[in-house]
Amino acid sequence: MRLEAYQDTLGLWTIGIGHLLGAEKRMSKITFAECMALFETDLKDAWEIAYKLCPKMLMTEREDQRNNVIVNMAFNLGTKLGGFKKFIAACEGSDWPTAAKEMMDSKWATQVPLRAERLRDVILKGH
Repeated sequence: MRLEAYQDTLGLWTIGIGHLLGAEKRMSKITFAECMALFETDLKDAWEIAYKLCPKMLMTEREDQRNNVIVNMAFNLGTKLGGFKKFIAACEGSDWPTAAKEMMDSKWATQVPLRAERLRDVILKGH
């Protein structure tokens, strides 16, 4: 959580808990309450994206930590997660080795390597 705007690994302005501002720094500081409001909205949006892309998995595997990986990726990537077609198909088919391979075989994984490795491990182990 950062209450002051910062540039992410791609040089894009971000604030709060990963809330993307974009190429332009539209705000410099926010309060804790504003941060929480942005986060709640961003998390809701991430769940909606994840559910749209993986409805079978998110409906049937409610307690599986792999769901959180998909939501985490949706939070980070937004609708660009839809481009991970082989990853999504593998998740929907519970083919975890293929899902892990596909998520790591991406530009995203090179941009956020520690996050990608951590999430890959959850996809493989289920926890």
